[in-house]
Amino acid sequence: MGRYYLDSIDHKILTLLIKNARTPFLEIARECSISGAAVHQRVKKLEDADIIVGSRTVVKPRSLGLDICAFVNVKLSKPDVSKSTIEELSRISEIVECHFIAGPFSLLLKLYCHDNEHLMDLLVNQIPHINGVTDTSSFISLEQAFEREPYLLPLKKKSPEEAAAGKEKVEVKTKRKLKAEAAAKKAVPEEKS
Repeated sequence: MGRYYLDSIDHKILTLLIKNARTPFLEIARECSISGAAVHQRVKKLEDADIIVGSRTVVKPRSLGLDICAFVNVKLSKPDVSKSTIEELSRISEIVECHFIAGPFSLLLKLYCHDNEHLMDLLVNQIPHINGVTDTSSFISLEQAFEREPYLLPLKKKSPEEAAAGKEKVEVKTKRKLKAEAAAKKAVPEEKS
């Protein structure tokens, strides 16, 4: 599937849905100055393009007593063990994200724990004993300064299709203008001396 380019209305719709996924389409339509049906069609296109992949409830970990957020770098013994290692790591419910990374380590894990003892159990008794894990390095987050969704960043320049369409419109307007000027010159009778 090709890249889907967001226009300003798509961007505004996403912004409103990210702030509150339960925002009614009619309210979004009023904010975007388009019809409710147009919002529905655009959301459907965003879903079909896998830009919107559902909606979810966001829970603050601290409200559940998960006071420790940590990041763990994991070094693997060989690249071919990564599939089984990832499967084992996915069974640890405290791990909420797992990323392949470049550099001396292979994986970056984000996890939440109740307290330091809980974290220590994961770092000493669980993660290092998973097949393929040869080394770890841990960092504790003291406080999350901010978080944002990537599609709330400012829009990039126009897509090639939009740019071509814009250029075509300018060319059509220029051709029309030239034709109108030529027609106006023909319509004005020349003065005889």
